[in-house]
Formats: sequence, structure tokens, C-alpha cells
Amino acid sequence: MQPVAIRAARLADAEGIREIYNYEVLNGTSTFDIEPRSLAAQQSWLQDRSGVHAVLVATPDGDDDAVIGYASLSPFHTRPAYNTTVENSVYVHVDHRGEGVGRALLEEIIGLAQSHGFHTVIARISGQNEASVAVHRSAGFEVVGIEREVGRKFGRWLDVTVMQLMLRDWSGPGRI
Repeated sequence: MQPVAIRAARLADAEGIREIYNYEVLNGTSTFDIEPRSLAAQQSWLQDRSGVHAVLVATPDGDDDAVIGYASLSPFHTRPAYNTTVENSVYVHVDHRGEGVGRALLEEIIGLAQSHGFHTVIARISGQNEASVAVHRSAGFEVVGIEREVGRKFGRWLDVTVMQLMLRDWSGPGRI
């Protein structure tokens, strides 16, 4: 595993986050977006995620400015009864996959959700991304459903695997 530092995202990280995200928009199925984000849109997205709906970034140990991955917590739904549930996202730069960056980010974002008092975390994993399913499973998430052919990208139908972690069952950092 490459040594990484994980910290709260800053507005200056918007371009690094955008680069990672837009790679998936154009080349992958981790997002169903089909239009790349502008820097202004990425900055706005980042500004909208403060407080309990936070963004964390991973940087190579010793280089605080190079974003090699990020994780975020987003509202699960807008209706007030869902306020104790969040959805997580984890993205890793294509050049740093398989190095443990995603695991480290997932562990930290779960800890953050727990410390913010959330009850449960939902992961919606698209495009039959078995690596993401495996890392979420290793953190204690369980598959609670499959949404069949709900997206279409690159000329093919895509499923979404829905996974859930009850935070009362999470044993804390170091689990995965």
C-alpha cells in the first residue's frame, strides 16, 4: 500500500477532484454522468459539501497538493425523515488504483459519518464494479439490492448494486 495522507478537501482541491471525476465520466461507468464537469461546477459541488456532508481527499504522503483520490458523504434523500442516512462515494485516480487508496478513503469516510451521528451509509455502485463491491463488503457493507438496467452508458445497460452499512455495527478504523 502506498503511504497516503487523508484530509478534509479544500477549494484548491477542486481541479484534482474534477480530473479524477471527469476521467470516469469519459471512460468509466462509476458515474452515470456523460458530460464532464467544469471547474466552476466542481467548485460549487465542493462548496455544497461542508459540515456533515463532507469531502475527504487522499494525497501521496509528503505531497499535500496532489489529489489521488477522494470520498464524499451526500444526503441520501431530501425528505427530512432520511436525515440520518447518507450516501458515500469513493473515487481513485486511475494511476493509483490497487494501491489501497480506496480502502483508506472508505475507512475514513465511514468514521466521519459515524462521528457526525449518522445511522446508516448507503453505497450505490454502478457498472458492475466488483472491486468497489469487494472493498465495501470488506468494510462491513451488505448488498441490499440490485437495480437492474437503470442506466445506459457506452451503448450498454448498467445495473446498480445497492449496499448498506449500519454504523452501529461498524467496529471503527482498522476494520478493513
